[in-house]
Amino acid sequence: MVAVAILAAGRGTRMKSDLPKVLHSLGGRSLVERVLHSCLEIDPIRQIVIVGYQGHLVKDALQSLPGLEFVEQTQQLGTGHAVQQLLPHLEDFTGDLLVLNGDVPLLRPQTLKLLLQTHQQHQNAATILTAQVANPQGYGRVFCNGENLLTQIVEDRDCTPAQKQNRRINAGVYCFNWPQLAKVLPQLQANNDQQEYYLTDTVNYLDPVMAVDVEDSQEILGINDRKQLASAYEILQERVKDTWMAAGVTLIDPASITIDDAVQLQPDVVIEPQTHLRGKTLIGSGSRIGPGSLIENSQIGENVTVLYSVVNDSIVGAGTRIGPYAHLRGHVTVGASCRVGNFVEMKNSKMGDRTNVAHLSYLGDATLGNRVNIGAGTITANYDGVNKHPTQIGDRTKTGSNSVLVAPLTLGADVTVAAGSVVTEDVPDDCLAIGRARQVVKPGWRLKSIPDANFPPSV
Repeated sequence: MVAVAILAAGRGTRMKSDLPKVLHSLGGRSLVERVLHSCLEIDPIRQIVIVGYQGHLVKDALQSLPGLEFVEQTQQLGTGHAVQQLLPHLEDFTGDLLVLNGDVPLLRPQTLKLLLQTHQQHQNAATILTAQVANPQGYGRVFCNGENLLTQIVEDRDCTPAQKQNRRINAGVYCFNWPQLAKVLPQLQANNDQQEYYLTDTVNYLDPVMAVDVEDSQEILGINDRKQLASAYEILQERVKDTWMAAGVTLIDPASITIDDAVQLQPDVVIEPQTHLRGKTLIGSGSRIGPGSLIENSQIGENVTVLYSVVNDSIVGAGTRIGPYAHLRGHVTVGASCRVGNFVEMKNSKMGDRTNVAHLSYLGDATLGNRVNIGAGTITANYDGVNKHPTQIGDRTKTGSNSVLVAPLTLGADVTVAAGSVVTEDVPDDCLAIGRARQVVKPGWRLKSIPDANFPPSV
């Protein structure tokens, strides 16, 4: 049995923010969400988040995740003190406890599996994750014998000059036999210059304790300030892009592209420069996205092009062309082989197959059938100042340029709306709708010239 405890009580003063550090976003997920996500493959029976500063915000942010427990650390007196808060909550637990930091978001699931396997195979009292780094400044140093059995951990601020030459550092990730840890937690003392209770001091009372070196030291990067947050994002992006290029996706100028790790891409997708893919987005095979596009929480079908456009919370069918400079938002569904062209905005609307809205239009709360053609400058006037109203447009209907469709409104199938019309009443199938004033031509309407008093006519 494995339980996971995540230390998430600190404020993170170097972030210069009122937001708890663990709630800062990294690639579309908060830091603490990333730590929780890394634990999925070990399938813990309990997941406990230890909260403190602005703990209610942390609880609110994680409330959608099932099975989480929260424990309050009212005073932040160090990592040992944080884990001491678990004693009444794990009183009857007899398994292993994995302790993670909520601000170390780049751990791979396989690294945690290796740590846990090593711990259980050797029946260790404790197993800690370590790394060999070129510059260990700021990290606690780990000292081991030839069999990787730990002899001592010394915090960086407490190291002697000789001890600081050791390059093996503590990653702040631990696996404990909980019954053994529970016996020694009350023995911790705050005998250090920070007057804090260090979890690392428990190794002085536990035996055996083993160290496991992580292969990629970037995994243990902790986030303490905005610069480190940016560095972590670069590492995450490199991982994501390498994965997709190995899977058959073309990234043109990867340095200018960003892709959240929740995004799914099929083979033969091409991502052009200055394109950003966010959230739970799926891009179908053969599609070409960008340059200069943003796709967020959307499904893009096969062989779609999206050029210089923004697509949020929407679905685009196969073979459709979007852009340039189109904006789809608020749950738009576009059918197959459609065109949503230059300077078109769509919101909460649905288009059938082979329907075109080519330029300079706004469609809000509208449902369009198949093979509809929306003329340039057509808009749905869907808001009366209080409520939104729907517009229904039947198959094969055409609107002329600069038409205004005042909702609520239904246009039947095979309707033609004359250019410049304002349509306020429903139109049956197979009709021409004209809603404009009759043109009047008045001859001889040129204004007579008016003499300027300052310049009398010449004689």
